[in-house]
Amino acid sequence: MTRALFASAALLALASGGAFAQDLKFPVGEGAFNWDSYKAYDAATNLDGQSLTIFGPWRGEDQALVESVLAYFTAASGVKVNYSSSEGYEQQIMVDTQAGSPPDIAVLPQPGLISELVAKGYVLPLGEETQKWLEENYAAGDSWAKLGTYKGKDGAEALYAFPFKADVKSLVWYSPDNFADAGYEVPQSMEDLKALTEQIVADGGTPWCIGLGSGGATGWPATDWVEDMMLRTQSPETYDKWVTHQIPFTDPAVQGAIDEFGWFARNDKFVAGGAGAVASTDFRDSPKGLFSSPPQCYMHRQASFIPSFFPEGTVVGQDADFFYMPAYAGKDLGKPVLGAGTLAFITKESEAARAFIEFLKTPIAHEIWMAQNGFVTPFKGANVELYGNPALKKQGEMLLNATTFRFDGSDLMPGAVGAGSFWTGMVDYVGGKPTADVAAQIDAAWPK
Repeated sequence: MTRALFASAALLALASGGAFAQDLKFPVGEGAFNWDSYKAYDAATNLDGQSLTIFGPWRGEDQALVESVLAYFTAASGVKVNYSSSEGYEQQIMVDTQAGSPPDIAVLPQPGLISELVAKGYVLPLGEETQKWLEENYAAGDSWAKLGTYKGKDGAEALYAFPFKADVKSLVWYSPDNFADAGYEVPQSMEDLKALTEQIVADGGTPWCIGLGSGGATGWPATDWVEDMMLRTQSPETYDKWVTHQIPFTDPAVQGAIDEFGWFARNDKFVAGGAGAVASTDFRDSPKGLFSSPPQCYMHRQASFIPSFFPEGTVVGQDADFFYMPAYAGKDLGKPVLGAGTLAFITKESEAARAFIEFLKTPIAHEIWMAQNGFVTPFKGANVELYGNPALKKQGEMLLNATTFRFDGSDLMPGAVGAGSFWTGMVDYVGGKPTADVAAQIDAAWPK
């Protein structure tokens, strides 16, 4: 029997979850949320007394945020949820699955690791209906369905993981005040971005701040640059062949993308401190040149997390802002977005686990987190006006406008390359080593 819904969540008892409506972050029926999706899910789902274990990467503030979403799943379905995480969650999920004691649902930000679990038979397929749902309801839906598709133990490809919560990497940060003072406009194409780079130099300024320093991980920021350039110079299919080593780093397409990065990073006039400073500048310090007076640089390419390293008191949208790293107008490659994110998958069959995947298809499952912090989604059915701040809304709209989404390529490669030779090779490259030599050096580390 479906539990009655009340406009005030204070009247809604969560019998199986042992909580009451005041535990719901936003009262049911109030605000611009898609409550119709919630009510329809509630009417169709009655699993009172069942329970679900979910193991994921979110801890601290993020755990509180995901639990605020899970409260609505419990309220509508009657399923009591036990969410947990650990510092070494990647290793833990491998141990638990191999020991035969997995959670019902696992969530990971590493498609490569999920692929390993699928190949070993530890993950259950989500079905063609869910695959079609992703293709139809997510912007660039084919990209997202492909991201969750892997070869099973039988060698056949199927959808095994549901993408939920994305991160955007194709961003260029700048100071609106500095742009306004200099009379610069946000570039709409890669041709415009390169022209602006040259114009800033002609005006006596330095266009870019780039830093690859990151302790033992030094070099990784350059891999994001190369991945963005692959998507702006080659087809998504070529990108996929690259990250799976169907084409090597020595392929002209890959060397071309490396040189596209080099156009910016290996020119002394284009980079604060000169090209020689790129490898030695810590990535956390590199954006600070945007805020000096006069500015040490005008632009900085980095993912959505970088404001954490801006000077204290910096207000995103005022003191600093970002624009989409544009595609070439002269190439027919659409609007690709590079990013990352988390994927949910079923590791133990249950009615509650299947119901949870269905819950992720409701706008409300996305909107509750959207309205708070740290969440963007390509789901076309979610209300973008609910985003908790303008920066998140802008990133969400980038996902909605994307024609292609691709996951961080180095994260999809074997660790010896994606977290090894690719990093060190980029350091050698910005130091002046020839492209062909660097490409061969990186590729040599690929497991045979």
